[in-house]
Amino acid sequence: MAQEPISLDRALDSFAEQWSPRIVTAVNDYDVRVAKVEGEHVWHAHDHTDEFFLVLDGELRIALREPSGERTVVLPKGSVFTVPRGVEHKPHAPVPTAILLFEPTGTVTTGDRHDEVPAHVDTTTGHALG
Repeated sequence: MAQEPISLDRALDSFAEQWSPRIVTAVNDYDVRVAKVEGEHVWHAHDHTDEFFLVLDGELRIALREPSGERTVVLPKGSVFTVPRGVEHKPHAPVPTAILLFEPTGTVTTGDRHDEVPAHVDTTTGHALG
């Protein structure tokens, strides 16, 4: 990893693909990823890890299937939310949105269990920046 500061604005400007995160740095065994998102992702779950979201710009909605039923959390710019491991969830961005994710290195964007993945969603463990 680079030993110099990384501008998140520049990192986000370096790619155009939606739902295709870029790894900006690592902390211990975790990747710090940024992504541009718009529209719907896919219902999925990560069986072995939580998933941390920080909205840098725009708005992210995350539908959750919990034991008590389905609900949606709304994250405006500057908000954070952690989806607990094993909880099925489906992110959705009603407007162009930039997010930061914090996940163990090697975590697949579509989880361990998922519905059919639409063509606009990249199944990846993150792409190198630049």
